[in-house]
Amino acid sequence: MFDTLGLICMILWCMTLFHPLHADIQCMESDTQESPITNVNVNWRKMELSWESSRNFSEYRCIIMDRGMEYIDTEVDSPLCSFPVELYMPMHKGLTFVIEVPNTNISKQCSFLPGGMKGSAIENFSCVIYNIFLMNCTWQAGRDAPADTQYFLYWQNSKDEEEMECELYIKDENCRNVGCIFQNVSIGIEKAYFLVNGSSKDSLIQFYDEYIDLYKIEILTAPLNVTAHCTRDPMGCIIMWHPPLTSHVENTKCFQYEISIQNKDEPTEEKKLPRVRSDRYEFQNYNEKKRYTLKIRARGKNCLVNSNWGEWSEPIEFGQGKDYFIFVILFLIALGTISITLLLYCLFKRYCSFKNLFPPIPQPRDKFSALADEDIQTEYVNLTTKSHTEKITTIEE
Repeated sequence: MFDTLGLICMILWCMTLFHPLHADIQCMESDTQESPITNVNVNWRKMELSWESSRNFSEYRCIIMDRGMEYIDTEVDSPLCSFPVELYMPMHKGLTFVIEVPNTNISKQCSFLPGGMKGSAIENFSCVIYNIFLMNCTWQAGRDAPADTQYFLYWQNSKDEEEMECELYIKDENCRNVGCIFQNVSIGIEKAYFLVNGSSKDSLIQFYDEYIDLYKIEILTAPLNVTAHCTRDPMGCIIMWHPPLTSHVENTKCFQYEISIQNKDEPTEEKKLPRVRSDRYEFQNYNEKKRYTLKIRARGKNCLVNSNWGEWSEPIEFGQGKDYFIFVILFLIALGTISITLLLYCLFKRYCSFKNLFPPIPQPRDKFSALADEDIQTEYVNLTTKSHTEKITTIEE
């Protein structure tokens, strides 16, 4: 089954043709005169705007604007504008570029309009970084995308690095790429750029792009080496731990910790969890006759660290708890006593008679009471009769 699925995926892969980004640049000419600015081009990955000019100008002014009317401008002395990486304007929504020559009425306005079939771009794109160096990105196919649409993910960790295509795609039952797993991911101070392009035999597929702060999508690992040292005098516990591991932060002051201490005898009791900024906490409500469970998690604070809570540490237990040994001994003694009693009862009932062991004590006869209680009756005696022969004499006349 695996070989068949792999063969089908390979055939579909070969049938789809890779297309570069489909986008149209439409420029508006001035109504008064023809602009000397021509051949406007955009390098969307490097955010560079270039053009040609039939006249030599010492200065140009470039403006880039998104659909929300947010813009940034810069002045250059050559026909090449490089916008700062902090701009972070996604291209799939469309952009407007304006090139002006200061102190003149010469200008050129161009719109960057993504091409392709409407509704064919991916939807619900999201990424998450976990286990320090792994990143998982997922998406859904466009609702109007053709059935043979295949998607490809590229990403660029910083402006100075080359873009890289995904090496390990996640596929659905139709062999369509719906996710990607990246390894050895490092988190930098710049936003990473993600681009998902598509291809189909019959239609042009719209692309999708997005800038993401990688530290904001990182799931922090649990704090390490959590320990609890308890003392009787004074009564209390010192809880210590190490910060979670990250690929880009070594400052221990960049974290806030949440500490969960639960009494094992009252696990459902809800309490406000204490939060601290250091890697040490003093637990003062310690009772050595109770048993506690302890776990800790972390989040970023005032640094380039995710402000969402990370994973909980593995629970550890501390405290002596109740001495159940004496209860066990008493229970065994009671159980043994009951068992022996029942055994003796069964033996006596089986092999001995209680009447023989405990005969009744005879009582003296009460003659006065006996006379009153006796029922005097006349005994019927059947008397015997003597037999004799009766002679009869007959006299004739």
